[in-house]
Amino acid sequence: MSRIWCVLLLGGCLALSQGADNPGAVIQIDIGTIDHAVSTALTESDVLQKMAEAATKKKPNTKPIKGISGIKVKDIRPPVITLTLLPGTGLFMAVLVQMTIAGKSFIGGNMEIKMAANLTADNRLSQDALGTPKFSSENCHISLISVKTNLPSSMLPKVLNKLLDSTLQKVLPSLLCPAVDVVLNLVNAKLTTMTSEISLGTAGTLRYALLNPPTTSETFIQLDLKTILHQKEGDEIDLPTDQPPLTSLPPKKEAATQLILSANFLSAELRIMQASFNLDIRDNMVLGLPPLVTSMLGALIPEISRALPPSQPLTIEMRAARPPLVTVTPEASFVRVFSTAKLLASSSGSAPASLFVLDVCSDLKARFVVRGEKLCVSLALDSLSEMALASSSVGTFDELPLKRILANVIHVAYVPSINAALQGGIPLPDLLGIKYQQAEISRSELVLNLMREELRLLPATAARNEQKRAKGGATSVGGLQSVVFLFA
Repeated sequence: MSRIWCVLLLGGCLALSQGADNPGAVIQIDIGTIDHAVSTALTESDVLQKMAEAATKKKPNTKPIKGISGIKVKDIRPPVITLTLLPGTGLFMAVLVQMTIAGKSFIGGNMEIKMAANLTADNRLSQDALGTPKFSSENCHISLISVKTNLPSSMLPKVLNKLLDSTLQKVLPSLLCPAVDVVLNLVNAKLTTMTSEISLGTAGTLRYALLNPPTTSETFIQLDLKTILHQKEGDEIDLPTDQPPLTSLPPKKEAATQLILSANFLSAELRIMQASFNLDIRDNMVLGLPPLVTSMLGALIPEISRALPPSQPLTIEMRAARPPLVTVTPEASFVRVFSTAKLLASSSGSAPASLFVLDVCSDLKARFVVRGEKLCVSLALDSLSEMALASSSVGTFDELPLKRILANVIHVAYVPSINAALQGGIPLPDLLGIKYQQAEISRSELVLNLMREELRLLPATAARNEQKRAKGGATSVGGLQSVVFLFA
């Protein structure tokens, strides 16, 4: 069976200018994915049969074709499509069409012409006003390959030449060239879905759109995408610029469609959700928490024990202080979460009183998986990298003895709360019917393999080429190990 690979790379950042021109994602589409989309569009639309039926209907202001009347098109065989990328333009399409044209001959009796023709067209890929990629057909041309007729051999070749001139050369362009536009419109419809606004629940919305016009090379079409994030109240989230630029994009995998998500986009995606990164933690709230009472603080920090109320329950208010930051290293991916931890003592009949506030920086190891066409992330505490006293109503003290206790609180209570907020996942671009789910994930590289039964419909030549080119693996660029998802 032929195989198509789709690769999802989580890069530290992309090799393009930062700020407003920084793409949140880049898609590099290989010819196999486009071939599959075109073949699917042909199968779903039955476009040639519909064109044939339209050709048999009488149209006003149409001159009759000399030599044949009552024209009908029948016995249309499935077309064989060959696609080639045109650098700087888009796509070259060659379609082998085989059919029978039947009608009444001018000499009387039924006439059938079995013919094979090659349709070629240049298809330019551009960008519309909404930031959607769009194919448009140019230079459609029909070339006859073979013709067989049931006319008596004594009438050939004189009559046949007239039939070719008056019948085939007039019927075929008007019959087949509109079919190219119909197919491209169906493919464009599969591209339009990419720019649809996607709900992120109570957090806001996400929309993908072209940042720059598409570019075509000999091996793939590249789409640089804006990732437009809006908070629920309507404010747009700018991509951060914390990550340094790479000197180049990760190298294109052979025979692969690649989706490259920048770490800055992932950081912005978490930022739009950071309102859910707030949690009030109390004693006995979660199994595994240490006793959250003032006497525990006094035992750890003797110098403030006299200023603490005795044996009162504690509440730890964890609040997001700054936007999270995603980084990708050769060893692992991390999310750095910046927060404050306010400790309050509660006594019956009075409002909780603030004791002190800590500035906290937590490094959380990130694990990415794909579920239901979304990229999901789960976090686990790697280290409490920074902790500093921000303010205190009980005097100054060395906060270091609190580090182990606070790390335990973050591990068993705070991080699971963040994971619950992130469980909805990050929607991936809906493009050309690419499916990101049904994948097997390797332990080391996050390699996802997806078999596509419908690829049996691909032309034999394209299928053989895909088998020759299909490869996969992890990618290391400028010291950055990308997380690779392979879909077969």
